[in-house]
Amino acid sequence: MSPFNEVSKAIANELSETLISIEPQQVEQLADAIKKADKVFFVGVGRVLLSLKSIAKRLAHLGVNTFVVGQITEPAITENDLLIVGSGSGETAFPLIIAKKAKQFKATVAHIGANPQSSMREYADIFVRIPVSTKLNLPGEIPSIQPMTSLFEQSLLLLGDTISLMIVKENNVDMHALWQYHANLE
Repeated sequence: MSPFNEVSKAIANELSETLISIEPQQVEQLADAIKKADKVFFVGVGRVLLSLKSIAKRLAHLGVNTFVVGQITEPAITENDLLIVGSGSGETAFPLIIAKKAKQFKATVAHIGANPQSSMREYADIFVRIPVSTKLNLPGEIPSIQPMTSLFEQSLLLLGDTISLMIVKENNVDMHALWQYHANLE
């Protein structure tokens, strides 16, 4: 087996094991919150933020009103909105500050992370655990051969695409009609 085939198979196996280990009820609760929210905001840092931006874009294709915290056109958050926080550890300073601020405006806060006992739990109304390896070595973590938190970031992106497809199926969305939401200044 070539090195590429060996590594890609191992990564695909890790992702499969991770996705089937996520609690469906947690994901359904998050999907319902997305559908009910007037606006959905996303906050994270680093590669997690890149995954969240991809999720925001995909949900925008479904007609969800999405914003990434800090973007120049970001509107005010209200009690009718949802903030989705991506943080594996749940201890990253910037997302914690933003979650606390969102709660002051009575917004719903959802945390997607690996650590159910994190500081973020003080602010999160919804928690979706992606049970992968962290620097904390918590019980029940799925180990990874990949560097650092790659498995978390990849799983986060696939979780977002999974939620999007759940919404598509629930609403019987015409997949071809979604192209009307795709960027056209390209």
